[in-house]
Amino acid sequence: MIQIAKPLLGKEEIDAVTEVLNSGMIAQGPKVEEFELAFSEYTGCDYTAAVNSGTAALYIALLAHGIGKEDEVITSPFSFIATANSILYTGAKPVFVDIELDTFNIDPERIKEKITSKTRAIMPVHLYGHPADMKAIMEIAEDNKLFVIEDACQSHGADCLGKRVGSFGTGAFSFYPTKNMTTGEGGMLTTDKKEIAEKAKMIRAHGSKVRYLHEMLGFNLRMTDIAAAIGIVQLGKLEKFTKNRQINAGILSDGLKEISGLVPPVTAEGCSHVFHQYTVRAKNRDKFAAFLKKKEIDTGIYYPIPIHRQPFYRDLGYKDFLPVSEKTVEEVLSLPVHPGLSRDDLQKIVEASKEFYAKD
Repeated sequence: MIQIAKPLLGKEEIDAVTEVLNSGMIAQGPKVEEFELAFSEYTGCDYTAAVNSGTAALYIALLAHGIGKEDEVITSPFSFIATANSILYTGAKPVFVDIELDTFNIDPERIKEKITSKTRAIMPVHLYGHPADMKAIMEIAEDNKLFVIEDACQSHGADCLGKRVGSFGTGAFSFYPTKNMTTGEGGMLTTDKKEIAEKAKMIRAHGSKVRYLHEMLGFNLRMTDIAAAIGIVQLGKLEKFTKNRQINAGILSDGLKEISGLVPPVTAEGCSHVFHQYTVRAKNRDKFAAFLKKKEIDTGIYYPIPIHRQPFYRDLGYKDFLPVSEKTVEEVLSLPVHPGLSRDDLQKIVEASKEFYAKD
């Protein structure tokens, strides 16, 4: 089976973890600080705060900006549910704005329609590894005095207008096993504001800067040195991983672009796409996925239900009609693109796709 995702971990990661285990310092310690500094340099941000998941990074970013009850945060309905849930955790209300059909990211033209006196922030999602339109989003945020919290959980290393995602506003990254780089589980907050970084680090550690002195309500959302040791090694490999993903995506697009019934992903001008997922819009999507499965090619639907249509959000009273999102969830299919694929694997995906649509 050609897998949809495959974490690439080797001897270097094993040796790094062994070193930490032998040191006796396995909770948050020097490796976490080393990883934070390395990730800060990589993203071009002045400050970082390592945490135990991407969800925690989103939640802490909102709290660090003072987002809470009675506030509204504008975001995309086409994302993993953690995007919107992190807003709910603070007591604030997610406000959903429809997406662009080509990039699958939040449509800036529709953001303005949803801004109210309660709006405090915009949370764009750089979905599948493609940056949202940050030029337009930052202009809207500046005009309306809004914070920007970037959900960069799928877009490590992607850039827009010469800047890495996560460096426009306050960024949140995930290091879940299937992401472009992993720590096993973990997350990172990025920011250029010292006060946000300091508050984030207090929130992740029970509201404490100094041990046993607690200045605010916080949580235990810290990253371990074990995870950070893996992250340091993975970050050193990320550029190679990204290049391989982009090469693989190029091979797929060249092979699929002439197939009637498939729309390959695009890369907007001025952006780089890091292809966390290679997501096509497919006619007869479910039959196509079943056909590929018979050919031992794994696929994924990310995501089959937009967030505002999830049962829990329906129970909360969400009744939005967001036509692009609701059309998109019926068409999207992610094909394998990870760096562990061979040229033969990629050719097999292309040939199987041609075979299906020749019969369709």
